[in-house]
Amino acid sequence: MKKVGLFGGTFNPPHIGHLMMANEVYAALGLSEVRFMPNAKPPHKDLSRSATNAQRLRMVELAIEDIPYFHVETYELERGGVSYTFDTMKALCEREPQTQFYFIIGGDMIDSLHTWHRIDDLMELVTFVGVKRPGSEAKSTYDVCMVEAPQIDLSSTYIRNRLQQTEAPLQFLLPAAVEQYIRKEGLYGTSNDVGSD
Repeated sequence: MKKVGLFGGTFNPPHIGHLMMANEVYAALGLSEVRFMPNAKPPHKDLSRSATNAQRLRMVELAIEDIPYFHVETYELERGGVSYTFDTMKALCEREPQTQFYFIIGGDMIDSLHTWHRIDDLMELVTFVGVKRPGSEAKSTYDVCMVEAPQIDLSSTYIRNRLQQTEAPLQFLLPAAVEQYIRKEGLYGTSNDVGSD
């Protein structure tokens, strides 16, 4: 069976921490590819002050454009509505019965896995792959395949706040193409801000 990593998130914006996580899981598990899957409307986050879905998708495309084994999965954006992982994985497993999916999550997600919608059923559909993040226990009563990776204390929230506070460059935090896009579109309070959806 084809082994595919799925990395879901808001990617608001995508940053080097996301790329490092995906790359380490890809290498450690010998995956065929890793797909970045932007949420349409995540159940636990407010995207009201955010880039639009189209802008978040474009940033992911720019972030991964030079990496041949990274791709975009647009299923949740196309479906719309609240993005419950169980519903998504049920549909993807039906669409691709010859694929074994590995769902990549950070340590903070591992800590809250017991709260996920239909988690017991979801465990039957995918293998969860965990990567520790600073400040998380990365422990769960559920079976999670842990992958060692460099830990970087970086979040999309930090980057959004940084953009609002200073014009300082972000070249070691974001792929250059993503930073250029953010500034061109005026996202997150940058000087060309054209509002949010």
